[in-house]
Amino acid sequence: MTLRQNPYSIKRFHNDDVAPPGDYASDPGAFIPTEAFDAARREISAWPGYEPTPLLALNGLAEALGIGSLHLNYEAPRFGLGSFMALGGAYAVALYLRSRIREATGNDADTQSLLSGTYAGTTGNITVCSATDGNHGRSVAWGAQMFGCRCVIYVPHHTSQGRIDAIAAFGAEVIRHHANYDDTVRQCAAVAAENGWTVISDTSYDGYTQIPLDVMSGYTVLAAELLEQLPTGERPSHVFVQGGVGGFASGVIAPLWHHWGKDRPRFVFINPDNAAAMLRSAEAGNRVAIEGDLETVMACLSCGELSLLAWKLLARTIDDTIAIPDEAATDTMRTLADGVNGDAPVVAGESGCAGVAGLIAAINDDGDAKEILGLDADSRVLCICTEGATDPALYAEIVGRTPEQVMA
Repeated sequence: MTLRQNPYSIKRFHNDDVAPPGDYASDPGAFIPTEAFDAARREISAWPGYEPTPLLALNGLAEALGIGSLHLNYEAPRFGLGSFMALGGAYAVALYLRSRIREATGNDADTQSLLSGTYAGTTGNITVCSATDGNHGRSVAWGAQMFGCRCVIYVPHHTSQGRIDAIAAFGAEVIRHHANYDDTVRQCAAVAAENGWTVISDTSYDGYTQIPLDVMSGYTVLAAELLEQLPTGERPSHVFVQGGVGGFASGVIAPLWHHWGKDRPRFVFINPDNAAAMLRSAEAGNRVAIEGDLETVMACLSCGELSLLAWKLLARTIDDTIAIPDEAATDTMRTLADGVNGDAPVVAGESGCAGVAGLIAAINDDGDAKEILGLDADSRVLCICTEGATDPALYAEIVGRTPEQVMA
C-alpha cells in the first residue's frame, strides 16, 4: 500500500553552511554543556511518575512512504501532562527554586526536600511566570505546584479554552493576552519585572539565557531515552524535528550530535508556513523576526522569532528547513489515528505530528524535495511526536473521533 495525502504547497531551504562533521562539544554552536545531559536525567528520573516514553516502529507507514524504517518517539504519556514539555519547564522551576533556597538558607536542597515541602517557607513566597501556547505553561504550572511556589501564566489570544483549563488545573493563574505569542512573551516579561516575579521561558533573548538553557537541558532527557531504545546498531539517516522558537529541536539535536559525532544524521526542521521563523532565518543566514497573528492549528509552533541560544545550534546543524500548511498536520493526525499497513493507531496532537507531517509532505511533494533530502528505500527516519491530544475536544473535531475511540 502506498500513501498519498493531499498534495501540499511546501516551502523548503537547504543549508550549505552547516557545521562540518565532527565532535559536538568542540563546536562553537554547542551551547548546552554535555554534563547538563546527565544532570537533567538524574534529576528528572527521581520525580514521582517518571518513566521513559516509548519509541514506536511504524513499519507500515515506512513501507507506504517507500523508506527503510520510521521510528516515532511518543511523548503523550510524559508525566500525565501529554507532551515533552513536562521535561523542560518543571526542571527549570526546580533549578531556580534551589538557587533561591541556597541564597536564603545556605543549604543545597535536593529533590526530596523540595517535594516534601521542607523549604516551603522560602518557596511559598516566590512567583514564577511564563508565556505559552499551552504545553510549556502546563509544565511550569505543574512544576510550581509540585515544588511549592506560586505561578502565573500568560497565553496569547488564540489559545484554546481546553489548554487554558489544563494549565489552571495545576493551580496557576492564567491570563489571556489579546495578541500573538511573541507579544505575549514581551507582556509577561514586563509584568514580571514590575512585580518581582521570575520568568521561566523556553525562549532566550539578550540578557536572558540561563533559565532557557535549563529548560532545553531538560529536553535532552528525551534524546537519551530514545537512544537506549533504538535497535542495536541502528543510526537514523534523517531526523525530522518540529519547532517554534527552536528550544525543543536544540534539546534533541545536541545529544544526538554528541552521541554520533561525525556520523550525525541529517537534521530537517519543520515549521508551519504561517509561522516560519526558522525558514526565513535559514534563508537569510541570521535570525529573522516575523510579525502578524502567526495563527496556525499547530499552536505550539506559532512563534515569530527564534530563541537566541537555539539559533546558535540550529544554524550549525539544520541541513534542511521545510514549512508546511495546516492541512498537512491535520491530515497526518488522521493518518496516524487510522494506522497504516497494520501499524497501531497513534493519538498525535496538532503540533505533535508536525515532524511526521513534514516527512510525508516532502515525500509527496510534486517538486524535487524527496530527491534533495535523499529520502529513499535505504532511509532510516526518526521523528518525535511531541504531544498527544492535549486539547481532546479540538482533537476530536479534527480527527472525527475522540482519543479514547482511536485507541479502542
